[in-house]
Amino acid sequence: MERVNYTVLTEFILTGVPHPPGLRTFLFVFFLLIYILTQLGNMIILITVCTDTQLHARPMYIFLGALSVIDMGISTIIVPRLMMNFTPGIKPIPFGGCVAQLYFYHFLGSTVCYLYTTMAYDRYLAICQPLRYPVLMSAKLSTLLVAGAWVAGLIHGAIQAILTFRLPYCGPNQVDYFFCDIPAVLKLACADTTVNELFTFVDIGVVVASCFSLILLSYIYIIRAILRIRTADGRRRAFSTCGAHVTMVTVYYVPCAFTYLRPDSHGILDGAAALFPTAITPFLNPLIYTLRNQEVKMALRRMVGSQSTKSEV
Repeated sequence: MERVNYTVLTEFILTGVPHPPGLRTFLFVFFLLIYILTQLGNMIILITVCTDTQLHARPMYIFLGALSVIDMGISTIIVPRLMMNFTPGIKPIPFGGCVAQLYFYHFLGSTVCYLYTTMAYDRYLAICQPLRYPVLMSAKLSTLLVAGAWVAGLIHGAIQAILTFRLPYCGPNQVDYFFCDIPAVLKLACADTTVNELFTFVDIGVVVASCFSLILLSYIYIIRAILRIRTADGRRRAFSTCGAHVTMVTVYYVPCAFTYLRPDSHGILDGAAALFPTAITPFLNPLIYTLRNQEVKMALRRMVGSQSTKSEV
């Protein structure tokens, strides 16, 4: 049997987001601001939830704090590397760096899916079972649910990374995308990728479809419960409680489905769609949850007020 010799790749070159050369400086500054504001906004949310005695033991805000950590992680994995494509010269990413980027993106990305589903279940219990809510969703249980989401995401990311990089990569090394993602990397493999492509489609499809279906089912019951509320003010407050979550689920799930659940993906439109879960959604999360949540705004005022009092003393 003839033995095939492969030249193992040691680095990849990410082509980045297609853009006119004249917009390089603008795009670099734009994504730099997005990254800084993402980290700052999510850090403020995390500090507020952890330090405010009225928030840190409540399930909804335990989930929100975990979401802030994930948003900071996804942004850090993707955006700085994206910004490097707007600077002069070729910036290769080491093979190990590509493995790490793919793993952590799918680890944190799937964790977000599980967390959004858990948050929908939390809203279902709060609105449909208000009297039993403190018993059904305790701080201990919500912490265990967050831990379970992290573990499930860790396993999902590991499986995807192992299956992708068990294949030989012998050249070319140009990844036609702005980060190391499965469909773009598989195109460079020196072996048949049919099994990998099928498994990726089924695995991500099951995660997205099952999580989205559970979220949808939760909100069907939530809407039915809200419509039974007699007062307009009660309905308004119930809808506002869920509004931020529905907005972020839509912004996150629609681009993910567009990117991974279509044949021959990763064209120009796919790159634009992928910017939402990787850069835009982590930036928007703290803004939406802060602007639409009176309790978070009150906690921020209490935190700022206490700091002002300490400085005066």
